[in-house]
Amino acid sequence: MNNLFSFQTSKRIIAGNGSLKQFNEQLPSLGNVSRALIVTSGTFKENGSLDLFTGQLSEAGVEFESFIDIQPEPTVEHIEDVFKRMAGKKFDLLIGLGGGSVLDATKLLSVMSTNDIPLKDMVGTDKVKQKGIPMVLIPTTSGTGSEVTPNAIVTFPEEELKIGVVSRHLLPDLVILDPTLTLTLPPRITAATGMDAFVHSFESFISNKANPISDMFALESMRLISRSIIKAYEEGSDLQARHDMLLGSTYGGMALTAAGTAAVHALAYPLGGKFNIPHGEANSMLLPHVTLFNLDHIEERMAIVARELGMVEGDTVPVSEAAQVLINKIQEWTERLNIPQKLEKFGIKEEDVPALATAASKVTRLLNNNPKKMTIEDMEAIYRRLLK
Repeated sequence: MNNLFSFQTSKRIIAGNGSLKQFNEQLPSLGNVSRALIVTSGTFKENGSLDLFTGQLSEAGVEFESFIDIQPEPTVEHIEDVFKRMAGKKFDLLIGLGGGSVLDATKLLSVMSTNDIPLKDMVGTDKVKQKGIPMVLIPTTSGTGSEVTPNAIVTFPEEELKIGVVSRHLLPDLVILDPTLTLTLPPRITAATGMDAFVHSFESFISNKANPISDMFALESMRLISRSIIKAYEEGSDLQARHDMLLGSTYGGMALTAAGTAAVHALAYPLGGKFNIPHGEANSMLLPHVTLFNLDHIEERMAIVARELGMVEGDTVPVSEAAQVLINKIQEWTERLNIPQKLEKFGIKEEDVPALATAASKVTRLLNNNPKKMTIEDMEAIYRRLLK
């Protein structure tokens, strides 16, 4: 466990059923807001959530414009194109309403507006020098935890890889966690984003940078998700399950902010960048295999998770047995959630493996967090197990 650690997160968080209705009460704390930009996707125009929110803005006397075409897993070019549409327009506030891609896009647009450097030059850690336009982030999926992290992920098609921009300036001024906004999530997205959130917390817990703060958030996140993910998937209208999943996702974002994710995420990025596999599904596929690779370094930590989540009772169960119980439970979830477990479904072949491993090996920011050193040959072996 890391003896030197720090923690930072969003400035203010409001949570609970119907909390979106509290937005207007929070407006004064965001400065003099006369014109806002809503960044979202077409889904929320269709289901009426956007109209509900814009009605509140109108009531508050705030003019607004909406960009409703944010792509899933946005590329550098897409973000730059959206930014060009902002040119010459003055906005006092950016509001991200959507899933992880929308939230990440909002964060990037905010700092691009105040930093006179190309997006590509922001990639990495602490490359953003100036605070952006004030932001409100409102997640509508329970997965990325982007609303509370200093990270934004963007796809570089030429490198067939997703890469992170990491900066304290990407943390929003206000977060609203309203579980009612997640009630219409389709089962497949519920499953993928929910497992993504679990992986965030699990990897943070076994990370080389794990610390008391990350452990606290990671364990509570995994507890909430483990008790609710199947119910949220099978009974999407269950508000308690949706509440648990949204809070679990946010706690997962706080955990990874404090400790960082590891090899599962590093190997998942090329799968998304080259083959457009949804991030949550890629993480879910890789989790059992990377866990088995790491097993001799993380058995005791896994046993803690199994005990804390009530999968085994007390300390009487041997560590190795408790760790296996956790692995079995994760595999059970992925089966019940109907998450694909074979790469061939996405058109990946044996000849693609070396390039995938080479791309993953470049994600050193995350591989350095992994509790066990991983070579390119190790990465190839993991990808190949997903082909069989």
